[in-house]
Parts: sequence; structure tokens; C-alpha cells
Amino acid sequence: MTGETTVRTAVRIHGHGAQRRALRALLDGLPAHGGRLLLAGEPGLGRTALLQWAARSFRAGPVLHLGPDPEATATAGHLLDTLRAAADGAPLLVCVDDAHLWDAPARSALGRAAEHLDSAGRVGLLLSAASDRAVDPALARLPVVRLDPLAPPRAAALLDDVTDGAAAPAVRERLLAEAEGNPALLLAMTRRLSPAELRGHRPLPGPPADAATLVEVAGGAEAAPSARARDMLLTVAAAVRASDGPDVDAGLVRDALRRLRPARESGARPEPLPAQLARAGDRLRFHSPLVRRTVYAIGAPDRRRAVHGALAEVLESGGDRLPGLLHRSWSLSGPARDPARADRLAAVAADGTAPAPYRLRATAYARAAELTADPAGRAERYTAAAEQALLAGRPEQARPLLAAARDRAAPAAVRGRAELVRGLVELGDGPVGDAHQSLSLAASLLAEAAPAEAATAALAAADAAWAAGDLPACLATLAPEPAPRTGGAASLRRPHGPTTVAAVMHDHRVGMRALLEGRLDRAGAPLGQVVERGRTEDRPEPLLRSAAAALLLGDVDAARRAGARALAAVRQLGSQSLEPRALEYLAYAELRAGRHPQARAHAEEGLRTALRAGQRNTAAHHRAVLALAASIEEEPDAVARHVAEALETARRHGLAQAATLAQWAAARADLGRGRPFDAADRLGLLVLPGPGRGHFAVWRLAVPCFVEAAVPAGRHEEAREVLTDFAGWAAFGADPQAAAQLARCRALLAPPDRADDLYRQALARHDEAGGDFERARTALLYGKWLRRRRRPREARDRLGAALAGFERCGAGVWAAQARDELRALGAAPHATGTPTPLGRLTPQQLRIARYVAEGATNREVALALGVSTRTVDYHLRKVFAALGIRSRLELARAVGQAEQGRAARRTAAHQEKTGALP
Repeated sequence: MTGETTVRTAVRIHGHGAQRRALRALLDGLPAHGGRLLLAGEPGLGRTALLQWAARSFRAGPVLHLGPDPEATATAGHLLDTLRAAADGAPLLVCVDDAHLWDAPARSALGRAAEHLDSAGRVGLLLSAASDRAVDPALARLPVVRLDPLAPPRAAALLDDVTDGAAAPAVRERLLAEAEGNPALLLAMTRRLSPAELRGHRPLPGPPADAATLVEVAGGAEAAPSARARDMLLTVAAAVRASDGPDVDAGLVRDALRRLRPARESGARPEPLPAQLARAGDRLRFHSPLVRRTVYAIGAPDRRRAVHGALAEVLESGGDRLPGLLHRSWSLSGPARDPARADRLAAVAADGTAPAPYRLRATAYARAAELTADPAGRAERYTAAAEQALLAGRPEQARPLLAAARDRAAPAAVRGRAELVRGLVELGDGPVGDAHQSLSLAASLLAEAAPAEAATAALAAADAAWAAGDLPACLATLAPEPAPRTGGAASLRRPHGPTTVAAVMHDHRVGMRALLEGRLDRAGAPLGQVVERGRTEDRPEPLLRSAAAALLLGDVDAARRAGARALAAVRQLGSQSLEPRALEYLAYAELRAGRHPQARAHAEEGLRTALRAGQRNTAAHHRAVLALAASIEEEPDAVARHVAEALETARRHGLAQAATLAQWAAARADLGRGRPFDAADRLGLLVLPGPGRGHFAVWRLAVPCFVEAAVPAGRHEEAREVLTDFAGWAAFGADPQAAAQLARCRALLAPPDRADDLYRQALARHDEAGGDFERARTALLYGKWLRRRRRPREARDRLGAALAGFERCGAGVWAAQARDELRALGAAPHATGTPTPLGRLTPQQLRIARYVAEGATNREVALALGVSTRTVDYHLRKVFAALGIRSRLELARAVGQAEQGRAARRTAAHQEKTGALP
């Protein structure tokens, strides 16, 4: 007999951050005014838990939990009187859970009372309702906050929380895949398991989410009023199993029902659409995926088979071979294994001439594996299903399929393909050290039987080592290989037949190794070949490698072209797993070119697609790009948020590259806001030799920022130390801006008689390389230098050019520095924003005030500005007098309030310009 695992009650709410923020806004406003909010979500998503969280969080007054009492809710007026009496003049929170279960008159009274809630005083009405059917008209006017299923990381955290991490990896993956983000279903499945089953010592019972478990979570939501309605619900639920999404063609359902129902009922009057279904054009879907699964699970086996048979007839008559075969395989009773049918299903799934999305092919391969008698054949087909699931952007489905594919008797090539898929899954969402091991093993297993796939695995293993910042592992993985063969298989088996990418992989491997070994003269030719092939390719893998090679060579225009073509190819194929990667290369290319707004646009889209595809590692890279883009704008809060989120994943999964970029972004934000000491401290950890140095291929990009911060911080020797290595990097030519940045850094460190020429050299190099932001930074530093040398006319020209450059590329925080310098010269740059208390200060006083507000001592301010401490003392006294304050603490508060106001005005202006909602 199966026992039950003791599952602790969840100690905290996992996910639903946006929903909690909406609830918090309602609670915070109650002391001043009333409010109302409806939480809507399918059964099991945590509506009750959120209501309980809100009730516990409310401290301003009493909380009333209201049930469907016919006497209290007979009319809206009675209900309002009840609320006024309960409030008694104080703020009141009223919680109504499961409002959809109230009878119709009570729901109507509740809805009318909500519309007139203002007359009841400071009352907040918080309701919840299941979204397994259309919103009740009585509640349709309420503002709605919808609950979505938990993202895979949040669901995994919940499972680990309630089981203390005791679930075996394969069991954990199976439970997470079955739960589909529904927390109540995840907990219900876990409670069914004995400790031995949870730890993987005994097989899991049947389907983890069986009919009884689904009914327990869904409640009575699956009930239908008639046999005809039940048949329609079951037909839609069955049809979804062989579709690429949650909806199905209404015509398919109609034709299947005609075959399913007896002839005497064919002329009966059509019934209304069951409440559980929604229609959008010619498509039908369930309001709730959980209810859809429940309807299918509780259907009588004979009726389910009949429904699948009817669907198969319709599809086969229309020439839809793959979904027709799938439904036919589900319609027949008999032995569990059917080798002939399994072979036919797998053959059609592999047929590139039969158009079908990756998700449908994954379902077909998995069904073929279930019908296969031979264990090795089953392993191969489960592996093929996992490949297709990964291409569809469903790694949470690929993991349990890989677990089912484990078979020591399977050929090395099959085990190698499984390890390749497992490694790619971990590379997108897991510790990259684990991904490197799986991919290296895949390369070894595939070396003899599938050399092209082995090369793909090896290069992916190098990608994992690169992401981890493990240079020795990267070099070992890129060891010399035999000359490439043609006709090999692609990285994952595509429905369009074999592709030849071996030559691209070989050249990329050779060029990458030469680059990492410092043999820069030998890296250009093979990487250049990869870039060149990308000009005529239309397949995603070679195009993505072309974009990566172009970035290594510093050809950002070629990287943008290859990345854009790869994105178009990926979208044409419908591969959800490759789209975030294509957007990542595009974002990096725009970032390297200094086009920060474009980089931000690609990274924002890439972040959305990465999270949708379950790729937290790729999402961390996009967040790092967003942090770098925000670091040149007046958005310190955005920089801090993106940096924190990128580092959270980077530290957990060993992403040294993403971590370095995020930390560089934080330091560049410090530098832009006039905090060179903080910037130098951050950047010193990244660029100076030692165990904490940043990623081997990224830290050099941060050297110019370190030098710019180190000079006012008095760290000249450290700046000269890293500049020697940076000179070699600039000579290689992989970074278009490096030569100009090198001249600028040398100017910062040079004596006055040499600095002038070096600044001019830097500007000339910028004119050759292009890029508004870096040229404007050099012009700003040159203008500052000229002003301190009492050359005001030349300084004004340089600072004016810097201001124009910063404004053109949206570098608001740097533009503010240029304006301050122009004001110090007596120039009058165009005013921005409304006057603030700080507007009474001179430019020099404003700079000193900002430094002091950040915690700098007078000596540190003097070093940063190149003045004496006596000058700082004098100006600081003037600042205190102008602002009417007496302490540094009050000064920090005044500067902080002014900066927040400026940021708010900038945000409002941006929203007005773009039409965004606040």
C-alpha cells in the first residue's frame, strides 16, 4: 500500500510578486480612501493564500472575512450597511474568497455594493474568483489581477521548500512537468508519494496527476449539465493533446462530434457552449488548463477512445497525418506495446515533408516510445522527443523525457544524443559546470558514430566553459580535432533533414582556440571564414556561430546582420529555444557599437523570450545588457535591479561572464554619477590581477572605465599596470573602440605637455571607429582637462560636443556631467526639468554636494575634483547656507530627494513620449 509523504505547509508564497504588489497598493491606500480588487485564477494557483497574506499584512484596521450569508447579502444596501457597521469609522479590509460560489442574487448584491463602495468610507474589498469559466457579469466591472501558473524556477523552489529538498532529481523533474506551474497540484501529487518514492527508491505510482488528484484540486469545476456538453468538453480536451497550443479548431471539434453522436441526435438543436469553454474566432479552448486535464482524466476509457477515433477520422480525411496517427494510437485498446504502430508514428514525426511544430513532434516521439517494445528503441525515441521539446522551448518537458530515455543498453550514439540534450538544457537553465560535463561526455560518446554531432557537443561544451569563465576547460574542450566530414547531423535533429554545419563548427573551434591562446594572427582567418559563410546562410546554427565569430573579431556590423538573419530564421522555424540566443547576440552587437537604446530593445525582448523558454542563464545575460544600457541613463534604480537579478542567477549557476558584465554596469553607473572612488573599488576587483579578476574575455572591456575612475582616486600605478595588457588587446583590433580608448586612458595618465596630443589622437580614432557614446566621453574628459588648464574657449567647444553626443545616444547621466562643466564655464546649456532647491547652487557647489551626499570626505572630494581641501571646505559652507541645512546627513537627504524628483520627471517624460502607462 502506498503511504503518504509528510509535506510541510509552505512557509512562504512563491512567485506572484506582481499580484502582491497590487494587493499592497490597495492596502496602503486604505487609510486614505476605499478600493476594490478581484483576484482571478484557475483552481490551485493560490488565490486563497494571497487573500490570507493580504489579511495578515493589513495593520491599519480590522479585517472582515465575508461569506455568502443570504441575510447579510440580500441587497447591495444591506451589504453596504454591514460594511459601515464593521468599519465603525476605521479603515476596513473585507475579504471574500471564492466569490464565484455565491448564489446569483448574492453575487449581484456583491457586485452592486462594490460599485458604490465609496459611500461606505475607507473600506477595501478584496475578492477572489476561479477563472475556469467566463467572469460573472456581476463582477465584470471590478479591476482584476490575474494569477498565472508559477514559472519553473518558482515551482521548483516551492517543491524544495515543502520537501526539504528530499526529492530525487528524476522525481523532481517529473513532478514539476506534471504540475505545469499549479502549486496546489504540485503539493497534492507530492503528498501521494511515500518517502521511498519521493527519493527515487521505488517507481512513481501510475500518472502522478491521476484523476483523483486532479479532481481534488479542480473541485467541481469540470461538471457539465448534459451528456452532449460532456462530449464536447471531452472532445476539446482530447484534441488539445495533439495540438501545438491550448486551443483547437472549432470545425475539427464539430466534425468529430458528428461522427461521435448517434445519427438520431445529429439534427438536434445546438446547445450553448459549455461555460468551461471560450471561443476566439474559429478556435476553442478551456478557460482553465487544469479543468481541461481533469475533464480528460475523468472521462470513461471507452468514451475517450471513441473521441480519439472520431478525431483521427476527421484528421486523416483532411490529410493531417501526424495528429491523425496520434489520435489513432490513443483510440485503440489492446497491448501496451505496438511496434508496427510505433515505427509508423516515429517515421512520420521524422518526416520533414510533413509540416508539424516541434511540440507536436515531441508528443509523437514520446507516444512512439510508449508503444516501442525494444528498450534501446524506446530510449532513442524518448531522446528524440526530448530534442523536439527543447527546440520548442519546453525544457521542463525535456527533462522527464531524458529521464525516461536512460538505458545502459542503448547504443553510445543514443546515449550521446541524450547527454547532448541534457547539456543544452543545463546550459540554458542550470549550473554551467554541470552543462560542461554533460556536453563533454556527449562529445566522447558521439565521436565514433556521429562525428558532426560530437563536434557540435564539443563546441557547446566550450560555450559552457566560456560562460563559466573557466579558461583551462575551454582550451581543453577546443583541442585540435580531425578535419570535418560532410553530411553530418545537426546539433539537434530537425524535421527538415540533415544539415552540413561541420565546416562552420571546425573553423569556429580552431579560431576560438587560437584567440584564447593569444595567437591572434592565427585566429582571424578561421573566424573570418565563419563570418563569411554567414552572409549566404539561412539556417539558424551557422548564422548564430557567424554572429558569435563576428563579435570575437570586433565586426559588430557583421554580428548585427548575422544575428538579425538568425532571428528571422529561428522565428520562421518556430524554435522557441534559439530565439533568446539570437536576441542575445543582437543585443551584444548593439552594445559593442555603442547603440545602447537598440541594445536595450533587443535585451528586453530577449529577456521575455528567455523566461518564457525557461532559460534563466540566458535571461541573466540579457539582464546584464539591460544594466549596462541603463548605466548611461538617469536610472540608478533600474541598474541596481538588473544587476541584482543578473547576479542572483550568475552566482547560483556559475555564470562568470554575466556576473562580470553586471558588475561592470554597476561601476559604470557609479562613474557616470560622479562617484569615482566607488567605481574604482568595484572595477579594481574585475580588472586587476588576482583570483577575483573578471571573466577572461570580458574584463578588458572595463579597463577604460577603471582608468577613468582610478586617476581621480589616486590609483595611478594600478591604472598603468592594466593599461599594458589593454594595449595588446587594442592592437588585435577585436574592439573598434579600443584604440581610441587607449589614447584617452594614456591622456588621463600623461603629464600636461603630452595629454593634449593624446586627447586629439583619441578623438581622431573615435572619428574612424564611430560611436557617439565613447566619443562623447573622450570629449567630456578633454573638456574638463582644458577647463582646468584655463582654456575656456576650447573647453566650451569640447564640452558642447560631448553634451550633444550624450543627448543623441540617450546618455542622460553623462549629459548632466557635461552640463555641469559648461555651467562652470559660464555657459548656459538648455534647461531641463523644473527648478529644484539644488538649482540655487553653483556648478562647483553642486558637484561637491553630490560627492558629500554619497559619503565622501572633504579630502576625497578634493582629490576627485583636483582642488584643495580648503576650497572644498569653503564651498561646503556655502552649500549649507544656500540650502538652510546644518549637517551632512541633511545634505544627503536633500540631494537624494532632488535626485528622486529628477528621475521621476524623466520617467514621466519618457512615458509621455512613448505612450507608456505609469
